[in-house]
Amino acid sequence: MRIGALSQATGVDIETIRFYEKSGLLPAPARSENGYRAYTQQHLERLSFIRHCRALDMSLADVALLLESLQTTDASRLAEVDALVAAQLAKVRARLASMQALEKQLVALRARCDADHAHHGCGILEELVAAAHGEACACHGQGSPA
Repeated sequence: MRIGALSQATGVDIETIRFYEKSGLLPAPARSENGYRAYTQQHLERLSFIRHCRALDMSLADVALLLESLQTTDASRLAEVDALVAAQLAKVRARLASMQALEKQLVALRARCDADHAHHGCGILEELVAAAHGEACACHGQGSPA
C-alpha cells in the first residue's frame, strides 16, 4: 500500500509517518518500480502500535523501548515495560491533580463575576489585576501568584 492509504488506515498524518521512518520507529518500506513507498501489513500494524502508544501520551523514547521489548522474552526487559507504564500512570495522576487544582482556581475566579456589568466592574478582571500586584486573589489566596 502507498503512504496515503497507510495514513488513512491508521489515522496518522503522512508527515508523521515519514518522521517515524526517519527516527527509526518505523522501518523504511521497499520502493516500487515507480519509486513509491510500498508499505506492508507489518508497517500498518507497527504504525498502529505506535499510534496507540502515542494516544497513551507516551514519549517517542518510550515507544522505542516498547517496540524493542516486543522482540524479547527477557524478564528484566519486560520489567522495564511494567516500570514504564507505572511511571506513565504516575505522570497522568500528577497532571490530573494539577488540573483539578486549576479547576478549583478557575471556579473561585469565576465566582467573582456578578454579571451585572452595567452597574459593576468586572470582578474577574479586578481579581487578576490584584494578583498581578501581589495582592490576595480569589484563585490563589494571599500574595500567591501563579
